[in-house]
Amino acid sequence: MTGVKFVTSWSGGKDSALATYRAIQEGNTPAMLWTMFEKDQPHSKSHALPLEIVQAQAKQMDVPLMIRKADWAGYEMQFIDAMRVSKAHGIHKAVFGDIDLEDHLLWVQSMCAKVGMETYHPLWEEPRRKLLEEFIAEDFEAYVIVVNTKMMPAKFLGRRFTIELMNELEALGIDSCGESGEFHTVVVDGPIFKERIPVKMSETIEKDGYVFLKCELERETSTD
Repeated sequence: MTGVKFVTSWSGGKDSALATYRAIQEGNTPAMLWTMFEKDQPHSKSHALPLEIVQAQAKQMDVPLMIRKADWAGYEMQFIDAMRVSKAHGIHKAVFGDIDLEDHLLWVQSMCAKVGMETYHPLWEEPRRKLLEEFIAEDFEAYVIVVNTKMMPAKFLGRRFTIELMNELEALGIDSCGESGEFHTVVVDGPIFKERIPVKMSETIEKDGYVFLKCELERETSTD
């Protein structure tokens, strides 16, 4: 794929950021970011990011942001609607950060096919570790903000995503990519952003076997 406009399925984390970066490096143009939020909550699904963080990411990429809200029952309908709106804006390719989970890939492809949207998976079937090393080598900055405590220790919450962290996780037998939902990240800097996003991480919240790190934009304090 080269020379086309695309919409990115944007979680705000490392995989969607690297997929977007690769698509841009291949000569394509991000025309829209699309993020799914919880139906009755002020934060995104899975990554639990507040709207202001996702808006800041879109602003630093200079790309319009489209938000959809859904519970799991309504997810498919909202997904298809987001793709339909993208097509109405002249966007015919959708970029996803899937790596090697074929069931999800096939689901995404079938949903997009319903509205004639083509899918593109820049990371597909590449070694997980290789992708992560590329992410770090390209100077992306990301932090662990959600941990599934049934799959890994809560102590990794808040850690910057580095080679050292990957080694620690792998030494414990934990997938350092988090591809099975072990953890989620937020990206605050990297080559796709004009400037670093100042994020403040504060209290932790525990719910249903997960621990979340509350994230918000860091406000400039007046010196007057």
